[in-house]
Amino acid sequence: MRRVYFDNNATTPVLPEVFEAMQPYFGEYFGNASSIHHHGQETRAAVERARESVAALLGCRPSEVVFTSGGTEGDNLAIFGLAQAGDHVVTSTIEHHAVLNSCKHLEAAGCEVTYVPVDDRCLVDPDDVRRALRPNTKLITIMMANNETGVLQPVEEIAKVAAEADVYFHSDGVQAAGKVPIDVMRIGCDLLSISGHKMHAPQGVGALYVRKGTILQPMLYGGSHERSRRAGTENVPGIVGLGKAAELAREALERGDLAKMGAVRDRIQQTLLGAVEATGVNGDGAPRVPNTTNMYFDYIEGEALVIALDLKGLAVSTGAACSSGAIEPSHVLTAMGLRPDRARASLRFSLGKQNTPEDVEFALGVVPSTVARLRELSPVYNKTAVSH
Repeated sequence: MRRVYFDNNATTPVLPEVFEAMQPYFGEYFGNASSIHHHGQETRAAVERARESVAALLGCRPSEVVFTSGGTEGDNLAIFGLAQAGDHVVTSTIEHHAVLNSCKHLEAAGCEVTYVPVDDRCLVDPDDVRRALRPNTKLITIMMANNETGVLQPVEEIAKVAAEADVYFHSDGVQAAGKVPIDVMRIGCDLLSISGHKMHAPQGVGALYVRKGTILQPMLYGGSHERSRRAGTENVPGIVGLGKAAELAREALERGDLAKMGAVRDRIQQTLLGAVEATGVNGDGAPRVPNTTNMYFDYIEGEALVIALDLKGLAVSTGAACSSGAIEPSHVLTAMGLRPDRARASLRFSLGKQNTPEDVEFALGVVPSTVARLRELSPVYNKTAVSH
């Protein structure tokens, strides 16, 4: 059976060039990067080269890059590294659970949290962030790109709000890295987290940009790794993979590859909107990362459509992979004002660098017929069709 993978916001395959760069560090170059002998210095050099590549992708100094195990650790380190009991934190209702659950934990520990809303396009209003500020506000944490809709948030404007109030600003950049240009100096954020496996590096590695002068309370205690910001022996193969993926992402952005991906995404949207009735795009009209579209197909259950498409060979999702199997509709889509039934009828299509034109044609061939078949089984759809 032909299998096509359109769930790249959940995870991406490691690109061959990334895998090739990593391979020597599983065997030939195995030293501990903290060792001062030859073997350690070989791997230390590789770690620092990767740090330079990630810094180049983010527009920061290499010394401002802290390697982590991924986006969740990066978000947690940024939040718990700055906020404590008695502080006030501002976040949004559409954040990834790595941020939302961290904020819930802060509340239980005596920290105050304000959750600002989004509009029907999934956009945070910077004025809402400004109005949420209090004298004891310590941190604003608003994502750069939403993982379910792909909508890009006005992070530069939010950073200005934070700077005017002398408040730290962290952005979860996991779904933006490698898809849109990121310049942390232009954005004006103090911290920004990324994850390797969302940009064709391996799972289990990520990075947190920490602006020079920002003092973080570490989450892990041990050696003085990562300038005492993240204890633990470095995951050298993973870090090397992240560095290579960052290089490839920069090259792709410079070539304009992502604009081409955006055109493919738009074609998928327009074709499905024309071929399938009672459907639409969640977040339409808002700026989005070029690889993502989130569409609703009324009168069916999204989970049933995901399963039916998987049986045909197409992998898509109803939203965040970490929420798969959840009974409740997406917190992102309901925060946008979607009815629960429409939120449950929504699918996310997310493209990757490995996807081909043939993959797109395959998807456009199976989605309309699969939706039609499921709607035939829907009493709500049949009742509506009869009434019209």
